[in-house]
Amino acid sequence: MKLQIILAASLQFAAVCAAFGQQSGQITYEIVRKIDPSGMRIMVNGEQVKPGDPNFPSDAPDTRTFGQKVLFTEKFVKENRDEQNTMIRTLVQDPGMDRAPQTPNMGRPFEEQIFVDLTASKLITLLTVGKEEQTKIYKSESPLKRAEGWQLTDQTRKIAGYTCRKATLFFRKESCSVWFTTELPLNYSPIHELTPEKGVVLLIESSREQVRATKVNLSAIKEKDVEPPTQAQTTTPQQLADIREKAMADFRQQLMIQERN
Repeated sequence: MKLQIILAASLQFAAVCAAFGQQSGQITYEIVRKIDPSGMRIMVNGEQVKPGDPNFPSDAPDTRTFGQKVLFTEKFVKENRDEQNTMIRTLVQDPGMDRAPQTPNMGRPFEEQIFVDLTASKLITLLTVGKEEQTKIYKSESPLKRAEGWQLTDQTRKIAGYTCRKATLFFRKESCSVWFTTELPLNYSPIHELTPEKGVVLLIESSREQVRATKVNLSAIKEKDVEPPTQAQTTTPQQLADIREKAMADFRQQLMIQERN
């Protein structure tokens, strides 16, 4: 019996050591974000209404929640956001119905993927426009810019099983709290400007948004599964923004034509 206990303890210790030495894995975040009513598209009896209009629904949702999975290795991070390519939502109020607006999801006219080059400390954005034989892939790179004015505190707490330290700073015209850990083998934040000098951000809190890590899984991830593809047309960030905006403008025009019909 004593030999079995020693053997079980040894196996458990080996598993802990192996996990601690793992340099890759996945972090799952939950993001809760306030909705700007001015950006909502609500149709009542075929007419678009805006905040302040008597017909604007009083029970329209004021927040939306979605997830983000982050795969990481020693060199790269690959982000997969649930709503990343389904953000266009048309809220429809049924005439004469006393209920909240329906919210059918509609796909974007493009797919967007974000990578972080940990070695070079830069962001890589991949934009895929069109379908099948008309598909075009564009890529832009930009340096990772960190927000300034970090104020470290002595407050600590456990988040997703890891000890985090709290920092505060002024970001996007408001105060926010950032909780980060140095117990994971990478330097990353789901809001890129809020990346600390060292460590991984597991919780961000502000009046408009909360980003919380719900699970961290250290496991073997192949480098090829997180590296951005090389076959893409290189553009500047501004050119990529112009391509994205044109695709969105064309898509909105198609929606307006469909609504009229």
